[in-house]
Amino acid sequence: MLGRFRGKRVDPLEGVNLLHVHPVREAEWRDEEDTVVLQRSPPRGKGLSGIGARVDHWLGTPRLRLDATGSFAWRRFDGDTSVGQVVDEVRKKFGTDAEPVEQRLGAFVRLLRRERLVSYAEESNANAADQGRSAMRP
Repeated sequence: MLGRFRGKRVDPLEGVNLLHVHPVREAEWRDEEDTVVLQRSPPRGKGLSGIGARVDHWLGTPRLRLDATGSFAWRRFDGDTSVGQVVDEVRKKFGTDAEPVEQRLGAFVRLLRRERLVSYAEESNANAADQGRSAMRP
């Protein structure tokens, strides 16, 4: 609760089962041979934390090269395919090499979201509903 008052971002989908969300690619990317390369966008923060985030971005890796499993999953993050469906497809394609699929894909999706490389289609729907409700208020 205090997070709201201290300016910390509250996750609107906190506690939601990740298997039911529909990731949407937000980053620029390209295929290089059999792998996907993601381009990290610069952070948008303000103040001291924003400066720290920009320095971290500048000193860090601007591009991320995904492994075969990550590349396969990334190509399916279209906003229509749920994480649960991607888990099933990864399991079919990679078999036991990808196990434990749920945990690996869950950690991957959370990391991508934290880095603002993906969003969830459900967030867009929730934001649109909130905007519609606020537009109806006098």
